[in-house]
Amino acid sequence: MALKSRHLLGLEGMPKEDIELILDTAVSFKEVLERPIKKVPTLQGKTVVNLFFESSTRTRISFELAERRLSADVVNFTTAGSSIAKGETFKDTVKNIEAMKIDMVVIRHSSSGAPHFLAKVVDANVINAGDGTHEHPTQALLDIFTMREKFGYIQGLNVCIVGDILHSRVARSNIFGLKILGANVSVCGPETLIPKDIEKLGVEVYHNIDEVIPKVDVLNVLRLQLERQNSAFIPSLQEYHKFFGITRKRLEKASKPILIMHPGPINRR
Repeated sequence: MALKSRHLLGLEGMPKEDIELILDTAVSFKEVLERPIKKVPTLQGKTVVNLFFESSTRTRISFELAERRLSADVVNFTTAGSSIAKGETFKDTVKNIEAMKIDMVVIRHSSSGAPHFLAKVVDANVINAGDGTHEHPTQALLDIFTMREKFGYIQGLNVCIVGDILHSRVARSNIFGLKILGANVSVCGPETLIPKDIEKLGVEVYHNIDEVIPKVDVLNVLRLQLERQNSAFIPSLQEYHKFFGITRKRLEKASKPILIMHPGPINRR
């Protein structure tokens, strides 16, 4: 079997069979991590360029580790010291890199839609590692993989995404992927951090975390993306934690054990 698209740009509209194929394939590759030599020849002879126009720790390292464990030749690109820093356009930079006969591009960019633009101008396969506030499909696939591994199924699972939904590409990709696989998805957060008309995506909206906890199997708790906020969406971090923090006392209201997830990074303040 093969995926219907040669790119991974987002989970919105992705066929259910493709998502399941990725998850099933990941199960077999996870076994590689238990071997003394954590390497297979799947991408031997292929060149992958990691184009990261935004800061990243987990995503960049995860991609590079996966690429190297699949035996790919890996090139890491950052804007600092690059031709882009000297005024070259995004398109020209990418076309120059492609002229070096690369096979795949992994891109993270602050502009929503940058991976889609890239897929139109290069012949290489494109993987979206996060674009603006639009989507982060690989993070969502990892989250869904974790849920499926824990519960054994996604269909009918009750999942609530908590926090800064408005600025979160992780939330959007999780909603798309989970809904395609048949989960019951809700979001919870302050009114100022919930997008208008998000119900159109088929989710329930809550503004009281204490109402949510007794109903769910999974809480996926997002950080406040202060770097993407250009105005005051909450009175203070202390006030936010008071009403939406996931505390031991709150979790006592759960009717069953809950899987608590956090995509990172952690804000300890």
